[in-house]
Amino acid sequence: MHLWLIGSGPMAQDYAKVLQALQADFVVIGRSNNSAQNFEKTTGIPVKTGGLTEALFGNSAPEVAIVAVGVEQLAPVTSTLIQAGTKRILLEKPGGLNVSELVDLSQLVEAQQAEVLLAYNRRFYASTLHAEEIIAEDGGATSMHFEFTEWSHQLQHIQKAPGVMQHWVLGNSSHVLDLAFYLGGFPQEWKGWSAGGVTWHPITSRFCGAGVTESGVLFSYFADWEAPGRWGIEVMTRKHRLIFRPMEQLQLTTLGSVCADAVEIDDQLDREYKPGLYRQTEAFLRQKSERFCTLEDQVRHAKLYSEIAGYHC
Repeated sequence: MHLWLIGSGPMAQDYAKVLQALQADFVVIGRSNNSAQNFEKTTGIPVKTGGLTEALFGNSAPEVAIVAVGVEQLAPVTSTLIQAGTKRILLEKPGGLNVSELVDLSQLVEAQQAEVLLAYNRRFYASTLHAEEIIAEDGGATSMHFEFTEWSHQLQHIQKAPGVMQHWVLGNSSHVLDLAFYLGGFPQEWKGWSAGGVTWHPITSRFCGAGVTESGVLFSYFADWEAPGRWGIEVMTRKHRLIFRPMEQLQLTTLGSVCADAVEIDDQLDREYKPGLYRQTEAFLRQKSERFCTLEDQVRHAKLYSEIAGYHC
């Protein structure tokens, strides 16, 4: 397998650690000299600097690639790879800056008959895998609630490329939305409201809504970026309430009890590596795509996330 890891920032460093553990042969393509130097110092792996276009000059495109660059570069870099001939890509979430970028990229992927999978690593958490077993044993989920409150007091000081912060529900909060709808099914009918606004995300800052998924699961959601809060998902079955808060851990309330008891899970890989990343990367390399969000799925999902957020595109 001819594999390129595109990017040399912190996320790429996490991938490099996993790829080394999986004994995969790969080449790292970076753009910034400062980022590349830090990558090499941290991982001991050399980086080909100058960016993707320079790396492709005089070289054939890789068969497989992992794209771990900034949000504003995800779609352009992936488009360049596909046009150069790469057929299989693991693309960091959310895959593009907005719905328009995702639609254009999806059309290119379809035309070139390539496969692009979104790297929503929370689908691969040990807590998620264990929860799925309990949900199945209980006969399926009946309802769920999730919260995607962001810490505005910290985010207002972050410097990102233009457009990234203004689409934060898609770029960051979608970690929660993706896992919730992965567990409970994609919405069939729903109604939502949004209000407020903060300096870095002026269009909205408070969100609530409810509906029913294609699996018949009733759901509700809430977030207030101007108040204290945290990410969390609660999935109800006829026997249990499964609580992801924090999402790397699983708590369980059994019918007839009000106690939320911690569940022992085999989370060694999630403690040794960035949570979910080892299983996700292993599945990608072994071409086991069932658990992934495809780019086609992501176009559909991003349209929903944008409606929840109050975006116009």
